[in-house]
Amino acid sequence: MDQRPVSAPGRNGPPSWKLAPPHDKLTQGMVVSGFATLPTGRALFLEFGWDGVKREEGGAWLEALQQVAPITDADGRDPRAAGIGFTWQGLRKMGLNANSLASFDRPFKEGMFQEDRLRRLGDRRGEEWLKTVIEGGPKWSGNIPLDAAARDPRAHAFADDGPETPEQNITTPITVHALLLLYEKDEETAEAWCAEVSKALAPHQVTVVHRLPLQLRPDERGIAREHFGFADGVSQPMPYEAGVVTLGASGEAPQDPWNGVPLGEILMGHTTAHHEIAPGPVVPDGEAAQKAGLPPHPRGEGFRDLGLDGSYMVVRELKQDVAAFWNSMADAAKRISEGDPEHSGHIDSDWLADRVVGRDKDGNLLCPGGVLPPNAYDQPDNDFAFYDRDPHGHGCPLGSHVRRGNPRDGLAPKPADKQTLLEAANSHRILRRGRKYGPTIADPMQDDGADRGLLFICLNTDITRQFEFVQQTWVLNPNFATLFDEVDPLIGPKGTLTIPEDPLRRIIGVDTFVQMAGGEYFFLPSMPALRYLASL
Repeated sequence: MDQRPVSAPGRNGPPSWKLAPPHDKLTQGMVVSGFATLPTGRALFLEFGWDGVKREEGGAWLEALQQVAPITDADGRDPRAAGIGFTWQGLRKMGLNANSLASFDRPFKEGMFQEDRLRRLGDRRGEEWLKTVIEGGPKWSGNIPLDAAARDPRAHAFADDGPETPEQNITTPITVHALLLLYEKDEETAEAWCAEVSKALAPHQVTVVHRLPLQLRPDERGIAREHFGFADGVSQPMPYEAGVVTLGASGEAPQDPWNGVPLGEILMGHTTAHHEIAPGPVVPDGEAAQKAGLPPHPRGEGFRDLGLDGSYMVVRELKQDVAAFWNSMADAAKRISEGDPEHSGHIDSDWLADRVVGRDKDGNLLCPGGVLPPNAYDQPDNDFAFYDRDPHGHGCPLGSHVRRGNPRDGLAPKPADKQTLLEAANSHRILRRGRKYGPTIADPMQDDGADRGLLFICLNTDITRQFEFVQQTWVLNPNFATLFDEVDPLIGPKGTLTIPEDPLRRIIGVDTFVQMAGGEYFFLPSMPALRYLASL
């Protein structure tokens, strides 16, 4: 629903996209909504306490959960809402069929903490956690075990006469098998709901092993800001699929020329940007699958479609050091002023911070000479491209967080390639559903020692092509967009950022401001898939 920034309820805004029946009742509500009318939330990380695989009643806890916290579908606004996702190991422990487990996408089966994946995501090199990870290493993950090939020293993809380098089994102190997300109107009701959920799950050996308080806290203008102070939720993809996605009173949802993505980029069982059906997991046909309402798989005789209208949910707990960020900006502004007093009167910490992000604090895109004016709804305009407006980054720097996260047509080598590069960029989009956690800092220049940050959540159907591509090829690429030895200045490691100006360019040092405290890949099932899992 939220192509625009998450705003307080009641603000006038553009029409929101929705799912048409029957898909609206088959899909979890968080797919189409950021639940802006429910500003308080809780992330409850669950662990299954039984040993091994539960062959019978492995889904009984889900039945108990649905009695106190029914998972919300996408058919409209609810007084409170809930969403849930499962790790591969969580599904295995619940007793999901081994062949069904094997039908999931490889990144989900291996988990975020597979060592090659950690390297690509910029979290770990060899035996060492990088500075973009909290001290001592992450607190939680799915702790998914290595597969048989990784454990078998005789298994090699290619002949290799060199020394064997067995894969590491990287684990965290806390194991998470499922993530339950609760959205409420205020703190009191959210806490009471959490207590009710914990009580209902305890008899089933399901415990809350980690929790985060999630907040929107919109300001007086109705803008929800992350802890560094910038508008959050700007620049979302706009899914489209004839007869399935609707928009406004007309019910039609044509392809948005700037941010349109086929629904299959977000939901399994629908057409993707590559004109293929987004694959998902399957289960054997049988009474339980039929009773749950799983449809026959269109290309697999004898199987039911467990993935249709589901998605993969990427979750990363990102700790933000607000004081380090703003002190770094102040120090850089001071150095520029001392080194170039004649031409730097306009540069202060806010000016530099805007260029690290690529937008001003209200979410408006930086452009040569100012910012892109708000749209007709007085919200940040998201309908733009880079090539014609700002090809060399004189407004929004080439290496800024915004430009790396979605380069649009900015990587086109010549005008004739603009549309091709825009379409290519849109084939790597992700739908974000995260929220900040922790208290708002009183003085952004003074570290108060509180734990705060962003619970990053995004939905996609191809983890490798979407989330991991964005992280590795755009965010952490030191040679992105003709740059050299620079990575994302906001969420990357310590480095530099080049800010073009006429006739000079500024190069500022940036530190590590965001650190990963935990993460994993989850399966976000459809409502029928949830019923099937509850029947295990």
